[in-house]
Amino acid sequence: MVKTFQVYLDVNSGGTSRCASSSSTSSTGGGADSPVILDERTYSCVHCRAHLARHQDLISKSFQGSQGRAYLFENVVNVSSGKPEDRLLLTGLHSVADIYCECCRTVLGWKYEQAFEPSQKYKEGKYIIELAHLIKDNGWDWSACESEQRRFW
Repeated sequence: MVKTFQVYLDVNSGGTSRCASSSSTSSTGGGADSPVILDERTYSCVHCRAHLARHQDLISKSFQGSQGRAYLFENVVNVSSGKPEDRLLLTGLHSVADIYCECCRTVLGWKYEQAFEPSQKYKEGKYIIELAHLIKDNGWDWSACESEQRRFW
């Protein structure tokens, strides 16, 4: 039996996710040991099918990543982030941290930590995932995730 969770990213906790089981009130962590499964329309990692975001958390489809088009999300799950660094992007200077899939360790995009232009402040705490790494998907191939984890751990 697959357990489903409603997931909310706690921006103030440094990017850790809080999961509330749909069948109980207990909390469980996300990450490689217990991946979070979303129970709604989802966007997943194209490489391993790990759930990354809910459709309702999609803010914009009009962004540009280093590999082409990208989507901006309010919340994401099953990702970890690297160290923030300043990058000059198309819309100005930002402090961003690369985000990685917790299952297959692929760099998916980045998190906006700080925007230095006043008109770009709305991006702070939001996530870019490049379309090259994203698929609309409601399924999860657990065996693929587990085999990918064995390669990296």
